[in-house]
Amino acid sequence: MTAETVFIVDDDEAIRDALSWLLQSRGLDAIGFGSAEDFLAAWRPDLVGCLLLDIRMGGMSGLDLFDKLKDASSTLPVIFLTGHGDVPMAVSALKKGALDFVEKPFNDNELVDRVVEALAWAARRREQEVGSAGIASRLASLTAREKQVMELVLAGKMNKVIADDLGITMRTVEVHRAHVFEKMEVKTAVELAQLLSTFKGER
Repeated sequence: MTAETVFIVDDDEAIRDALSWLLQSRGLDAIGFGSAEDFLAAWRPDLVGCLLLDIRMGGMSGLDLFDKLKDASSTLPVIFLTGHGDVPMAVSALKKGALDFVEKPFNDNELVDRVVEALAWAARRREQEVGSAGIASRLASLTAREKQVMELVLAGKMNKVIADDLGITMRTVEVHRAHVFEKMEVKTAVELAQLLSTFKGER
């Protein structure tokens, strides 16, 4: 289950089968689980895809499963399947981080559209996390002195001023500055500022 998959958690076998067929007919991989407990037993942090989760089930409810996944730092986007009377609960779940909810009986095309949007959202998030990890790794490769120089470069200070501030020669500043740009994979101070601005915005 490492490929992008739609996980369907519903205690109604007919709904699970219908959803699996619908999603597979649109080219999406789908796996059904008859209870929240079954899915929780199969869940791993590296699962990729999204979760279609019935809000009311025998045993552990969809809301309880959602809370447990949040506590485990799950990154799977969750779309709740709700009956009419469950809408207030679903809205509450949205405030806690669920991506969406679909009211039963649902429109097939609308449901698939929301699943596709959820998968795209999850893919964008993974890309951001990979990008953030890469920038963090580059920052970690800087020496303490290179970080000092970088901060002063970002503050808009000229090499001569940086040299005076740090008590080093201007040539040494130029070398450190070149190393910073090389390690951070940028060519200018503007690019460096934009890179770090993006990094801070994703965190």
